[in-house]
Amino acid sequence: MTRRFAALAILVLGAGTVTWADTLVLRDGRRVQGELVGVFGRDLEFEERGRRVVRIPRRDVVRIEFDDNEQGRFDRDDRRDDAPGEIPRGMRERQVNVTAREAWSDTGIDVRAGQAIYFQASGETRWGPNRRDGAAGERNSPRNAGRPLPDRPAAALLGRIGENDMFFIGDQPGPFRVRSSGRLYLGLNDDVLTDNSGALRVTISY
Repeated sequence: MTRRFAALAILVLGAGTVTWADTLVLRDGRRVQGELVGVFGRDLEFEERGRRVVRIPRRDVVRIEFDDNEQGRFDRDDRRDDAPGEIPRGMRERQVNVTAREAWSDTGIDVRAGQAIYFQASGETRWGPNRRDGAAGERNSPRNAGRPLPDRPAAALLGRIGENDMFFIGDQPGPFRVRSSGRLYLGLNDDVLTDNSGALRVTISY
């Protein structure tokens, strides 16, 4: 089971188009169709078709069946049994400073739908009086409707494709599956930038 999920983690790419279908096979016999979003420690993040993204403990999952007939998937020969979050060899890398006072930092990277990308972030930002956090953002952060992603931790690392397609990164390395094609931007989940300082140093593998 550990080896199966290690290989699975390299296939995880963020929510995709509705033409792709993954099937989650659970221990209670249920089969759920949707899109695999990510492997995060002991949990899987899965987007059911027409529903919100849910987290499911790995112990409740027997297997995940991928729809390998759709374009944009990796070929089976390209899959590696790496540990969750381990970056495959041979990927391009770019380092970007994500400045706390800027809403979005241009990475200079154009990505395509279905592409797998990874992030490694270091450093801290100050985003208010006595508030300092790394890429994971504020612990036990309350909901704030003014933030780009209201239900995610304040000051956490975010990604954006093009003008509107935002996604949460935090301190998770990935992989993340790109949902749409366009320029990749990085920013912080904060609603007031004028009192911020510092930057995160992010290495992007793509």
